[in-house]
Amino acid sequence: MTRLSESVARTLELLGRDLSSDKVVEEVLAETSARRQLDLSDLSAEEQARLIAGRTVGVLPSTEALASAIDGARGEGRPLRVKLGIDPTAADVHLGHTVPMIILSRFQRMGHQVVLIIGDITAKIGDPSGRSDERPPLTDDDIAQNFSTYQDQVRPFFDFDKAEFRRNSEWLSEIRLPELIGVLSQIPVSMSLQREDFRTRLAEGHGLAMSEFIYAVVMALDSVKIDADIELGGVDQLLNMQMGRKVMEISGQKPQLVISMPLIEGTDGTGAKMSKSKGNYIPLTASPDDIYGKIMSIPDRLTVQYLKAWTEWTDAEVEAATARVEDKSLHPMDLKKLVAGEAVAALHGTEAAAAARHHFTAQFSKRTFADVDSLPVIGAEHADESVGTVLTQVLEFTPSTSAARRLAKQNGLRVVLETDEGQQTANLAEADVQRPLVAAVLDALAGAGLVAKADSVYLKAGRKVARVDGL
Repeated sequence: MTRLSESVARTLELLGRDLSSDKVVEEVLAETSARRQLDLSDLSAEEQARLIAGRTVGVLPSTEALASAIDGARGEGRPLRVKLGIDPTAADVHLGHTVPMIILSRFQRMGHQVVLIIGDITAKIGDPSGRSDERPPLTDDDIAQNFSTYQDQVRPFFDFDKAEFRRNSEWLSEIRLPELIGVLSQIPVSMSLQREDFRTRLAEGHGLAMSEFIYAVVMALDSVKIDADIELGGVDQLLNMQMGRKVMEISGQKPQLVISMPLIEGTDGTGAKMSKSKGNYIPLTASPDDIYGKIMSIPDRLTVQYLKAWTEWTDAEVEAATARVEDKSLHPMDLKKLVAGEAVAALHGTEAAAAARHHFTAQFSKRTFADVDSLPVIGAEHADESVGTVLTQVLEFTPSTSAARRLAKQNGLRVVLETDEGQQTANLAEADVQRPLVAAVLDALAGAGLVAKADSVYLKAGRKVARVDGL
């Protein structure tokens, strides 16, 4: 048996147990989290190819071709060169950005060489993929700072120390016009006009810069210069990666294989991909409780997608868990808790995952806020501030006072009184958002026939909770 198959056998046995048990879940997370460093070099070429292909949108030309490439490289006594281009265009990194890094980690652990291309030239052009307008260029300082932040945040998913780093300015800043023209002369304009975003922009009369038009060709030269065997990227980069195959062929090289990765849907369940602009993302800098809570809030239909995207589970394990959900021997909530635990464990460790699970259970399942030691506290110094000010500036539970009013209007803003007998709640009205905190809380409790007691009153805004002291 391979090291991976031994681990899978242990996990499958655990997945047949009671997955509502904290102890069993901790054992599962310990086993699957350890796989993030598991040596995969003992897998056959076919097993390696299946493990990679199982988490992709597609392999071009085929999974069989990938297996053949792995086998051929082994025969030559060399690793495959696997390329990922990074245009460091933003400092904010979220869980969606880690999907290709997880696959690259597998390639590393299989014994292949990962080459990260820092697009310090192409970032200045601006990748037009999926955009409806032109993107402003970046400075060298922007690029350096963004990549440093990216590397720091993604490190839990990928061993940067084992990667080869290249900046495409090494060759693109030296390229001569005859060489570029020679490549461009052999590429039909129709290849670029296949892009739906280009056609849409032209049809709507928007601008399309020549630099954007040749972006894919310039990016393809990276593959030529490093002699890539494989290029990995999001499915939105597919046309760019296919251009890499074309340009390598023009240059007399064997065309690279192309592996396209899925774009992960955001937490809001609207179908839009995860992005900061839509507010449906999970930042890598989030606390364990926030990560856990955000994943627990996703629609059930996203559970398996997230399970495949961010864990080291194999298809056999995913199928075993989903089969239990289908036959109703496993509650969907318990599977979702496993996914949430996996994400926390990847970023913060298994102990933090266990703590986040405990806090979530105390806060939302057992409904005993007193057991949650990570709750923020509203002290006496905020007693005279308005509810809206406390929510927006002190707790940062809502982005604005108007958002707090909308929450109250939807009966999502509540005062919770917790006693030995359980919890009782009183809604805060929309008008209460403008009132002093203590007055609004006490009036809400009195209106519901409740009497506040020390250390037993909580303010709940949607899913977020804070203890109210000093009443």
